[in-house]
Amino acid sequence: MESYRIIISGKVQHVYYRKFISQALMRLGIQGYIKNLPDGTVEIVATIYDDDFHAVMEILKQGSPLSEVTGTTTEICDNDDLVYDGFEIRYT
Repeated sequence: MESYRIIISGKVQHVYYRKFISQALMRLGIQGYIKNLPDGTVEIVATIYDDDFHAVMEILKQGSPLSEVTGTTTEICDNDDLVYDGFEIRYT
């Protein structure tokens, strides 16, 4: 299990991307958050079991029906300070 910071680029704001992704990741029991960034990208910080990583990445790349994902950047986070209760959409 690792904690990741994933940046999604493309047409991912104002197309229900956050809602779609948050619902999909909640169903998988993933812990973390998703939020829009000022530059038009979306940030996901999540704790993901190794067995679920590829499935989660496929969900993020597919996105909502109206979104168009053109890129992803992934980095491992120090998970010592990451504590979540479920998966949430953040607005700030």
